[in-house]
Amino acid sequence: MTKNNMIELINIHKSFGSKIILNDLNLKIKKGSSTVVVGGSGTGKSVMLKCILGLTNPDSGTLLYKDQELNEKSRISSKFYTKIGMLFQGSALFDSLTVWENVCFGLVQGHGMQISEAKEISMKNLKKVGLDANIANLSPSELSGGMQKRVALARAIAANPEIIFFDEPTTGLDPIMADVINNLIIELVGDLGATAITITHDMASARKISDTIAMLYDGSIIWQGETNSIDSSDNDYVDQFINGRADGPIKLNIYE
Repeated sequence: MTKNNMIELINIHKSFGSKIILNDLNLKIKKGSSTVVVGGSGTGKSVMLKCILGLTNPDSGTLLYKDQELNEKSRISSKFYTKIGMLFQGSALFDSLTVWENVCFGLVQGHGMQISEAKEISMKNLKKVGLDANIANLSPSELSGGMQKRVALARAIAANPEIIFFDEPTTGLDPIMADVINNLIIELVGDLGATAITITHDMASARKISDTIAMLYDGSIIWQGETNSIDSSDNDYVDQFINGRADGPIKLNIYE
């Protein structure tokens, strides 16, 4: 690993019973980059993310964070969880909390910040994602899907993280709102100078928010390169996926 890499996955394997999910997966995430991992449903994107976050452990292989092995002990000693932000696929807002309380939840619970200071940060971050102060006391159920996603984005950046994970950030959104979220991701990640890691099957989003794209297929990274080079990858699997063609080496069992 070079000092330019924030995170590196080396020969990662993960199975559930007889089902192999990750198979000798290798991936480098450069510091300050926006890397998007694309792939179809069931290819292992979410499991890969869970391995990095420590929500599940790989069966074998090595995870590195700033040159140091990333495991349960080192995540605690390096205060890894205080340095990351996360935008979940379904926004994952707490229904029992107001909007502003959702945004500052990590600041209060994870960083021990006083509620008054945390609320002030919440209000500033809601403004950053284009939401008015008058929605701060609403519950998430009173918001549209796009507004919920923006609240979740405000929460993801609340602690000025050095790494932000985006799990299918545009899923369930119409094309216009998806583009609004993409633009916000670009702006906010840029302002923070953060490293961004996104998993998605949305190629329009992947092309817009990334500087590097990697494709996960059959448990392995089969291609990684600069975003502007993906159309000339000379990889039949990548070519089929990015162009959304039914015919090609990727075969789907429509009866499963």
